[in-house]
Amino acid sequence: MRFSKYFLPTLKEFPKEAKEISHVLLLKSGLIKPLMSGVYEYLPLGLRVIKNIKAIIREEMDRIGGQELLLPVLTNRELWDESKRWDDFGEEMFKFKDRNKRDLCLAPTHEEIITDLARREIQSYRELPQLWYQIQTKFRDEPRPRGAVLRIRQFFMKDSYSLDRDFEGLDKSFEKHYDAYTRIFRKCGLDIVVVGASSGVMGGSQSNEFMFLSESGEDSIALCDKCDYAANIEVATTRLQPICGEKKKIKEIHTPVVGTVDAVSNFLKKPKELFIKSLLYIIKNKPVFVLVRGDHDVNENKLASILGFEFRPAHTEEVKELTGAEIGYISPIGIDNVKTYADSNLRNSNGMITGANKNEYHIEGVDITRDINIEKFIDIITVKNNDPCPQCKNGTIKIKKAIELGHLFKLGTKYSKSMKCLFTDNDGTEKPIVMGSYGIGIERLMAAVIDKFHDNKGILWPVSVAPFLIHIIPIDISNDNVKETSEELYETFLRENIEPLIDDRDERPGFKFHDADLIGIPVQIIVGDRSLKEGFCEIKLRHEEKKQRISPSEVISFVKKLIFQERKKYEV
Repeated sequence: MRFSKYFLPTLKEFPKEAKEISHVLLLKSGLIKPLMSGVYEYLPLGLRVIKNIKAIIREEMDRIGGQELLLPVLTNRELWDESKRWDDFGEEMFKFKDRNKRDLCLAPTHEEIITDLARREIQSYRELPQLWYQIQTKFRDEPRPRGAVLRIRQFFMKDSYSLDRDFEGLDKSFEKHYDAYTRIFRKCGLDIVVVGASSGVMGGSQSNEFMFLSESGEDSIALCDKCDYAANIEVATTRLQPICGEKKKIKEIHTPVVGTVDAVSNFLKKPKELFIKSLLYIIKNKPVFVLVRGDHDVNENKLASILGFEFRPAHTEEVKELTGAEIGYISPIGIDNVKTYADSNLRNSNGMITGANKNEYHIEGVDITRDINIEKFIDIITVKNNDPCPQCKNGTIKIKKAIELGHLFKLGTKYSKSMKCLFTDNDGTEKPIVMGSYGIGIERLMAAVIDKFHDNKGILWPVSVAPFLIHIIPIDISNDNVKETSEELYETFLRENIEPLIDDRDERPGFKFHDADLIGIPVQIIVGDRSLKEGFCEIKLRHEEKKQRISPSEVISFVKKLIFQERKKYEV
C-alpha cells in the first residue's frame, strides 16, 4: 500500500476529548474517527487491525470445533419476552416499532436467537453437542460512553454458544473456551487475569471474566497478594474477624453530628469497624433492612443477585415514616415486621454501635445476635484494599483496575427451559438443552493491545495484529537511487505475499519518521542516498532503538527472518 494513496488522517495535536492512552492513539493514528457519542467509524488502518484480531479468534474457535454462522441483529420482541429479558435489559436495549407497529430491538446479545434456532432444528441427542459462533455487530444504549472503544453503543463481538446433553458436557465446552481464550489473548501479546464474575442479566451458574490490568479500565478486580484468588469486585469476598467488644446492655447515646459513619466515628472517637450501617431498601414495595460493617459498603450487585433486581433505596420520606428518624440514625432495633439481612462478616459481632431511630442519637453495646432479629446472613459487602483473602490464611486483597476482554457463562438451562428448547435423549425422555455463552469484545481487545504496546512516540504493534508488517521509508523520494531501491523492495515483498506500506510522499524525513513511529508498524526499512552509496539500508524494529545495516540484496531474506522471530513470541 502506498502512503500517498492511503486514507490515513493522522493527527499532530493531542485530541482534547481523549483521556485514556488507547483513545489518544486510536484517534492520533487515524485508526478511528467519531461519528457521535459512542459510535465510531473504522478507517482502513484500524479495520486491518480488527481483521487480524478476528482472524486469530476464528482460528482458535475453529480449533475447538466451532462452526461460524451469522445471526440477525434486528430481532422481534416475542423471543425476549419468553426469556423475560425484554424488561430486564431496560434502557440499555435499543427498542423501536416497525411500520406495522411491531416491537423490535437491536440485539445486545444473542442467547434468545440462538436458543430459538436450536429448538427449531435440534431434535435428538444424536445432534449434540454443538458449538456455534459468530462475529457480529452489537448495540447497547450506554448512558455514558467512554474511552473511545472501551464502552460504546455499537461494537463488534465474538459470541459463541455451546449446546450439550448434560452439565458434564457443558463443563467440557466451558474448558474448551477457557483454553481457546487463553490462546487468543496470548497471541495478541496480552497477559490476562481470569476472575470470578457476576452473571448479571445473563444468568447461569458460573461466570469467568478475562481481564487485562490497566489504569484505563472501568472494572475493579480483587487479587490476593499471596495466592491465586481473583474476582471481579462485584462478586469478590473477604473473611473479616468478628468484632468482639465489651458485652453489655444496649445504651442510647447522644450524637449531635451529621449521621454518617465518618462523622459519628470522629465524634465518639471510635473506629468505623465498631459501627453497623443500617440501610433501608424497598423490594417489591416492601421495606427491608440491610446491615454491613461501618468500614465497608453495600455491594448492590451482590444484593441484586440475592434479593432480585427489583429493589431500590428507600426515599427519605419512607425512611422517616417507618423509623421516625432521618437516614443515618436508623436501625432495625425496635422495628417490627421488617425483614433484616446482615452481611456475613457481622455474624457473632458484639459491642457495636448503630442508629437509635431518633435524630442525633445512636445505640451502643449492640450484640448482633441478641439485639437484632436477623432473617439471614448474606455476603453483601464491597471488598476493599488490604481486606483478608477469603481463600488463604496470610494473603491480603489488592484492588486493581482492569479492562474486561472476554466473558464465559455457564447458562445451564436458563434459556432452554423458559423457551422450551428440548431434545429427545437416548432413553426417550425430553430434556432441555444445556447451554453456555462466551463473548469477546473485538474493539476492547484492540484498545488493550495499544494500552500495553506503546511509547511516547506512538503504537508498538505486535506482529500478530499489526495492520502492516513492514514500513518502507524512503528518505528522499525525488532521488532516483532511493526511489528505485524502495520500489524494488516494495514489489519484491508483494511477490512474497507480504504487503508493506511504503511512504512515497514527498515529505521531510522528520515528518515521515514521526508518522512511522505514531502508527507503529513493526519493521521499518529506511532507504537513504547516503546509506545506499555505502552499500546498505537501515532496518529497525519499531520497539527497539538500534538499527541494523543490511545490503539491499539481503533485505528481503533478513526481514522475513526478523518477522519469523517476532512471530515466535506470540505463538501458543
